[in-house]
Amino acid sequence: MAYIRLDKYLADAGLGTRSAVKQLVNKGRVTIDGVVCKKSEYKLDSATAVVLVDGRPVSYSEMAYYMLHKPAGVVSATNDRRDKTVIELIDEEKRRDLFPVGRLDKDTEGLLLITNDGALANRLLAPGKHVSKCYFAKIDGCVTDETVRLFAEGVDIGDDKLTAPAVLEILTADKETSEINITITEGRYHQIKRMFEAVGMQVTYLKRLSMGTLTLDPTLACGAFRKLTEDEINKLQNP
Repeated sequence: MAYIRLDKYLADAGLGTRSAVKQLVNKGRVTIDGVVCKKSEYKLDSATAVVLVDGRPVSYSEMAYYMLHKPAGVVSATNDRRDKTVIELIDEEKRRDLFPVGRLDKDTEGLLLITNDGALANRLLAPGKHVSKCYFAKIDGCVTDETVRLFAEGVDIGDDKLTAPAVLEILTADKETSEINITITEGRYHQIKRMFEAVGMQVTYLKRLSMGTLTLDPTLACGAFRKLTEDEINKLQNP
């Protein structure tokens, strides 16, 4: 059994803040298994209880998983005093326990997993797990087979050790610009930008395409989000 306070249950189900749902409860608008409940602190079994608000059933899930197509200009944080956060983009949910799994730079676009599953986040971010992350990038500079070789061996970006081997795929390249896909298994600070700077080039655009088994939905517009499918969740949890 998973017992949870009624006010948290309602807030996590997206019915508003704790203070807002307490008002619903105080006004007698909430029933549990057919009985009106006016105690916000009442603990119910989230797996079996039938909860209605104004006669309508409440859909509750202990864990939440969202795929966000992060746009540039928002920060990968739960709150920020200056900038809009990725959590603010998940406007379908008002639960307060969501967080981004890892970070994308403010100017970087692409796949970001938003969840409240701390155990899954730890597995995906743990250095020893070597979870792969694939990015598309536009480069100011000519990426060559020699660049591919250097990245495969590891690059000195000024840290204590070289980067782990990265897989670099050249999509297009001329004397001045290139487009590439790059797969890394680390998450160092500004890693991809620093790798290209180390070989005399500059990243002008960066977009994450995948993380582990999760791939950005090509139909998901920039700034949009959707819930993960059961298959996507299962693959993340059992790679």
